[in-house]
Amino acid sequence: MRFTIVCAGKLRERFYADAVSEYVKRIKRYADISVAEVSDGPDKKAEAERLIKRIPEGAYKISLEINGKSFSSEAFAARLSELMNSGISHIAFIIGGSDGLDESVTALADMHLSFSEFTFPHMLMRVILSEQIYRAMKIINNEPYHK
Repeated sequence: MRFTIVCAGKLRERFYADAVSEYVKRIKRYADISVAEVSDGPDKKAEAERLIKRIPEGAYKISLEINGKSFSSEAFAARLSELMNSGISHIAFIIGGSDGLDESVTALADMHLSFSEFTFPHMLMRVILSEQIYRAMKIINNEPYHK
């Protein structure tokens, strides 16, 4: 299994970068994972073009959007497991910049995912997403996760 997190903006705060790095390291025990950053702005359309170019060809595309489908951690793990068991070997998660995703990115996504009705900073979403991927892999492998 392979995951790619395609995201707008560079992690400037060290605490965000350290957290993402730690979860990426943990995920690598279960799957290949990479982060593809593109510069954010100056507008959603330009940012979308850069995001789309970094989405790996053939990957199942999951956009992170406030209006997407919400899951519990267990249901999210079950959905990832279903995708893996259906022959999907690469999943790309797409996180837009501070203005959200352009509709061109939303339109090409195979699935729209929401972590909450709250709006989170896009930098923090990288941490939340990477933690939930790690948690899902622990659940899929029937391993305990210390909270």
